[in-house]
Amino acid sequence: MQDSFIFQAMIYLAAAVILVPLAKKTGLGTVLGYLIAGVLIGPACFRFIGSEGQDLMHFAEFGVVMLLFVIGLELEPSRLWRMRKTIAGMGGLQVGITGVVVTAIALLLDIHWKQAVALGMIVSMSSTAIVLQSLNEKGLMKSAAGESSFAVLLFQDIAVIPMLALFPLLSLNEKEANTAAHGSSFTAHFPAWAQTLFVFGSVLAVVVIGRYLVRPFFRFIARMALREMFTAAALLLVVGTAVLMTSVGLSPALGAFLAGVMLANSEYRHELESDIDPFKGLLLGLFFIAVGASIDFNLIYTRPLLIFGLVLGVMLVKMLVLFFTGKVFRMTKGQNAIFSFGLLQIGEFAFVLLSFSSQEGILSKELTDTMVAVVAISMALTPLAMLLNEKLILPRICSESELPQDEREPDVQSEENPVIIAGYGNFGNTVGRFLRAHQVGTTVLDVDSDNVDTLRRMGFKVYYGDASRRDLLEIAGARKAKLIIIAINDEEKRKEMIETIKKHFPNLRMLVRASNRQDAYDLMNAGMLHIYRETLDTSIRVGIDAMRMLGYRAHETTRSAKTFFVQDEKTLRHLSSIRNDEEYVNAVRKNTEELEAILQADHAMVHQKSGGWEGR
Repeated sequence: MQDSFIFQAMIYLAAAVILVPLAKKTGLGTVLGYLIAGVLIGPACFRFIGSEGQDLMHFAEFGVVMLLFVIGLELEPSRLWRMRKTIAGMGGLQVGITGVVVTAIALLLDIHWKQAVALGMIVSMSSTAIVLQSLNEKGLMKSAAGESSFAVLLFQDIAVIPMLALFPLLSLNEKEANTAAHGSSFTAHFPAWAQTLFVFGSVLAVVVIGRYLVRPFFRFIARMALREMFTAAALLLVVGTAVLMTSVGLSPALGAFLAGVMLANSEYRHELESDIDPFKGLLLGLFFIAVGASIDFNLIYTRPLLIFGLVLGVMLVKMLVLFFTGKVFRMTKGQNAIFSFGLLQIGEFAFVLLSFSSQEGILSKELTDTMVAVVAISMALTPLAMLLNEKLILPRICSESELPQDEREPDVQSEENPVIIAGYGNFGNTVGRFLRAHQVGTTVLDVDSDNVDTLRRMGFKVYYGDASRRDLLEIAGARKAKLIIIAINDEEKRKEMIETIKKHFPNLRMLVRASNRQDAYDLMNAGMLHIYRETLDTSIRVGIDAMRMLGYRAHETTRSAKTFFVQDEKTLRHLSSIRNDEEYVNAVRKNTEELEAILQADHAMVHQKSGGWEGR
């Protein structure tokens, strides 16, 4: 009975259902709850699960695979390109310095240089699953620490590809390693250079298939109008990519990430995310339980000083490197503390790299078992380290306004106003006050809790809630409203809102704020007709005042401003369709020359006419 699948499933679910809410309630976080559950039901305590824990780990790693797929879905290639400096800068600095320091320490301990290099690469990894889950729970993903953590983790995930490609070259016994490499992959009997070619060829295959074949496939599935088939297709994509990557000895999570990036611009992005999310959450929980159950307490009991010394040493080294990285990129003390304490563990990819290095004959079994215990304990201690930072360190180094705040529940109530305003900062507030002065009914939603509380004290009726959520838009009256003014600051949220409204509220007309010209390009390419660049009118007003102060006539500057506005809006539509950098530069130069010619011709025509007004 105890060995049956149904009994085992009951144990895992019961442990999660009992311990995770308790951990969440006591402020420990869900990740630590899963880890504690794994320890309790594992060989160290009640022994409900034993040697099958390692087999479970391989199955549960699909939670990490799905997490990377969802991360990829949220990363449009254009955004990935815009983040390249942060990703390569912070991520490269952290991985490079950590790898060099750990390698140097290992060499001082008389470890072979190939093993030392492998250990340096393994220790440089941090846990994507734990860090992102913890930051999401605390509502810190949009903070400087959250964005920096995401950039570093993304670089680490990408860096796994060349690391796995380099590992065959570090083998201490090349012949033995080539027969064991990649498990049962068809590349196992090829030389190291050929395996490397297979690795990069597989990555290229995922990119090509994701770009040219997967989208038409999902369009075909969507036309069937069967929700379960769409879910099955989404799972097939993730599992199929994982199988392809595994067949050449690559990490399946990296293949899933690439597939997600290729679909980031797809019209089915949010459906894919919502379909995968329940499986991702369940399997991630299973992964954390498996990590807790896989900790070898016998090894810890026999060599406690060595194990915990290594754990504390690794975490201290990583924290110092992360803190230095944050200082280089000028993060504030509080954000740098969150960043440094968040990524000080060794990540789940270390299990993959350790397994791979063992197969390649790089690390001995004793060293591998020791490092598995170190990795698992460092992951288990991370939520406690983040809690220590939150409760003891941040209050001492940050002002009250800088401290992260707990996310509160939305309080949107049913409304039937003709206008909905999403975002009530400086931009949305100005529009809202203008409409209110003309007795136009508005329903206002904002995600800044402090702003909401302040506005309510001033007498404004503002609801706290994320206007990109379909359910909250339903409550706010989006079915019956005529207009929605999208005035939120977050560019990605604006795009998400637009997709949600186009799909579920097609009759709702959208007036969208644009932060800058590039943002306006993206909104225009998303099909928006009514775009309002927040700096355009103000910038033109400054230009008008500057010309008047220089002695130009009032009617001339006003006429020129109107001409400039019309021509700029016209060229905006043309430039938004250009993707090539060189072509874009040439088009901007040509449009600038044309605009100057039009304004000069208009200026000459005005001067040929008699009269004019000089009003100020």
